[in-house]
Amino acid sequence: MTVSQTESLQADTQAIVKDDNTDNRHGAATTARQWQVLSQLQRNRWVGTTHVYEQLVLAGFDISLRTVQRDLNALAKRFPIEKNNANPQGWRWRDDAPLQSLPHMNLSQAVAFNMVEANLTQLLPPAILDELFPWFDLARRQLKNSKVTHSWIDRVRIEPATQPLIAPHVDLESKDNIYHALFYQMQIRACYTRSNKSEASEYILNPIAIIQRGVIIYMLATRTDDPEMIIRTFALHRFESVEILDTPSVTPEGFELDSYLDAGGMGFTHHLLSQLPDHGKNTQVELRFTKRAGKSLTESKLSVDQTVTDNDDDTLTIKATVNLTSQLVWWLRGFGKGLISAKPDLLYQAVLNKESVDSLR
Repeated sequence: MTVSQTESLQADTQAIVKDDNTDNRHGAATTARQWQVLSQLQRNRWVGTTHVYEQLVLAGFDISLRTVQRDLNALAKRFPIEKNNANPQGWRWRDDAPLQSLPHMNLSQAVAFNMVEANLTQLLPPAILDELFPWFDLARRQLKNSKVTHSWIDRVRIEPATQPLIAPHVDLESKDNIYHALFYQMQIRACYTRSNKSEASEYILNPIAIIQRGVIIYMLATRTDDPEMIIRTFALHRFESVEILDTPSVTPEGFELDSYLDAGGMGFTHHLLSQLPDHGKNTQVELRFTKRAGKSLTESKLSVDQTVTDNDDDTLTIKATVNLTSQLVWWLRGFGKGLISAKPDLLYQAVLNKESVDSLR
């Protein structure tokens, strides 16, 4: 919300105060209270008057339920909010309420923006981040003095399922240019050092998508010097420089990111598994675990067609259709002796193989 919008909103709220003879002597206090009343309302969900009252009490306002009811009726004359005919009565912002009408964000919205800032800013392009920073700042200020919300934030974490790693250094200018080019669908000229090379090479690339895998951020792209338009994976931390070109990028016909990922596009092929038909995509596997090791798979499935057989020898046999990738090999190795056998045989051979799995590009 801009300064002018905020001043306009405050002026509207002050006007309501003047119309309310009971609170006319306490204009500033009433403005603050009614500001908080508006902040509790949501766009797509009815909020009960009692709930608004309870939230204001938690925020330190010494008021009655009747005062909140009177505030809401007064505010409805100047702001796009509406009530229903339910008992107890509910209030919300109208569907056509413009965003700038919202003077504040409620606590649940502030928590959501706080979590977005903490966990997703690496994936958002600068153009979007620039627009979101005022909302992140508003969320931080909303949470600053809320004991209730601080309690929630102190009790919620997102923990990686694998060994935590420190993210590699990424050249910020290169990253910003990549995101900008992807956002506006432009080609880039890039100096990029491949994992098996010591010196950078120059490519002209068509950015297609950004994917974060663990702490590594990858760009999917095609090279303009490749007539087959093969989709390749580029790690952002290996870019030395990136220049945005004036030419529009070209996406392979029929490309869909979800389909690409579902087909194992980011799983990375293992050299043994590449001998299988279609490089091991959509292959039925049969895994035999000790009952203790395999128990987690009875709760979190490998695939929608997974079946589990409880064997007499205190083991579990799990059948599922998956993509055979280096990621699957690493994951199965983590079970150690808890994995008794695996089919196809090449999969089990890859798991037992002491050679390191192909490094991620």
